[in-house]
Amino acid sequence: MAIPDFQTIMLPLLRLAANGELSIRDSEEKLACEFNLTESETQELLPSRADFTFRNRVRWAKTYLGKAGLVVSTKRGHFQITERGKDVLKENPKRVDINLLSRFDEFRDFRQIGKDAPDSDETGNIAKVVQVTTQTPDELIRNIHGEIENALRKELIDRILNSTPSFFEKVIVSLLLAMGYGGSRGDAGRAIGKSGDGGLDGVIDEDTLGLDRVYIQAKRYKPENPVGEPEVRGFAGSLQGARRAKGCL
Repeated sequence: MAIPDFQTIMLPLLRLAANGELSIRDSEEKLACEFNLTESETQELLPSRADFTFRNRVRWAKTYLGKAGLVVSTKRGHFQITERGKDVLKENPKRVDINLLSRFDEFRDFRQIGKDAPDSDETGNIAKVVQVTTQTPDELIRNIHGEIENALRKELIDRILNSTPSFFEKVIVSLLLAMGYGGSRGDAGRAIGKSGDGGLDGVIDEDTLGLDRVYIQAKRYKPENPVGEPEVRGFAGSLQGARRAKGCL
């Protein structure tokens, strides 16, 4: 069984709290049994590896119930149901989620988005996404961040592929410097372009005197056309012809 989302956890958690004061740790164990989670599922980590996914979702579920006034903290790591929470259970809901919690003023205040922002389609769309998502807030932020990174990565690759050969060679040298070649010196690398030795496009000095160098050949192919064995052999021949020991293709 897949790990339930945090809204699916809300109703079972509220029912547990109806039995008396409960520690968040005990609630995690009881809910894991209720959802028939395996040990490997309860030990599954978030992408950030900062917490266990299931534990993180249980705690977000408890936080949201608390913001709606359905449970209240009693002491560190413990909570219990409130009269409002009992009233909700008396309704015998099939599900407790953000839509149900939004009937309470305290919860709406907690979740209010763009309170002072002017009405716009963009603001409305953001609110709609948060309203229907099954992800916890930190999961939503990570996914949105990932989508932005992917879009930015694609845009950068497109721009690089459409750039001039000399610009591409400079980008490759800058990338290798950022990866640690040449140490901490910003001027350790340079593109040599048309003046290159036997098709070598750049060079990085690994020591201050330039006695130990890495020579670079930059191949700007389309993503679906990887560098093949002939190109690797040709680059090796260029290094050998120039009597160079180190190279990066």
